[in-house]
Amino acid sequence: MDNSKYGKYIVRQLKTPASFSEERKSAYARWAKRILWMDSDVVPGAFQMNCSWYMRVSQERSSEAITHTHNSDEIIGFFGCNPEDPYDLHGEIEFWLEDEKNIITTSAMIFVPKGMKHCPLILRRVDQPIFHFSVVTEGHYVWASGRPIGSE
Repeated sequence: MDNSKYGKYIVRQLKTPASFSEERKSAYARWAKRILWMDSDVVPGAFQMNCSWYMRVSQERSSEAITHTHNSDEIIGFFGCNPEDPYDLHGEIEFWLEDEKNIITTSAMIFVPKGMKHCPLILRRVDQPIFHFSVVTEGHYVWASGRPIGSE
């Protein structure tokens, strides 16, 4: 823990939400490596952000893959890891917005307005690790139903 005046705003270690069961964390680890998580429980007043590496194709549906909405806006990003060719995703992701399937093969950011149905998110091909992040402009990642992610 940083004891400086503003060190409380710097997150350097993964603090998984309490709502994530051990089973949920284990399932996610089979295809991704969560790096950092921030929300208002980790840093009071913060909005929610998640950062992960997608390492391999997901064989099972995760809670992230279930179609859902939020009561706030969300930004979702996918980035290839080759600095010489940063737009090549080195993989293929299927991502749904409402009833429209999108195939993503380049680095991309997606804006999801509040109330828009989105997902499933399906990792179809992962040739090299894919950096992923999501940002929800509320203090927690909550589905419009009020069910926090990880409490399924």
